[in-house]
Amino acid sequence: MKNIFQSEIVQFFLKIAGFFLVWYILYDLWIMPNGWIDEPLSRNIAGITAGLLTASGETVFLYDRVVGIFGSAGVEIVDGCNGISAIGLFLAFIIAFPGSRLPRFLFSILGITVIYLSNIVRVTVLAYTQAYWPAGFAFTHDYSTTTLFYLIIFVLWVIWANTGTQWMSGSEKLQEQT
Repeated sequence: MKNIFQSEIVQFFLKIAGFFLVWYILYDLWIMPNGWIDEPLSRNIAGITAGLLTASGETVFLYDRVVGIFGSAGVEIVDGCNGISAIGLFLAFIIAFPGSRLPRFLFSILGITVIYLSNIVRVTVLAYTQAYWPAGFAFTHDYSTTTLFYLIIFVLWVIWANTGTQWMSGSEKLQEQT
């Protein structure tokens, strides 16, 4: 009988758990309270969202992390909504699953870009919802846009799981088989 820790599935989940432990220590206890990544990223997302709303003909306000259409309360991009946690989740899946370093790095950059752009679209939708359907804002924020956001992360991981091992060198494939 095979040791349970030799199971590829168990190793995959142990790697994810290890990554999240490191992520928690680095991000939740050190980086996020410091604000040196979250604040500029949130302001950047707010600024780009304001640009998209303005380009679509809306009269927009932008103050620090708050962006919205005039006449609405706007949307504040707090630390939990700027996508960094989602990027951490995505990277955990990519790091835990087999693959070569360079393709893993390149796919990580692609995935982070897709997550970043998806979050901008998400915030834009939330700004429209806040302005034109305020009663639906809570549902849109908590369920529909969040679900779509995490679905995108899942699809990215499935793409990596189906293609990442194809980019492995011969020696890496041999190591995976033993």
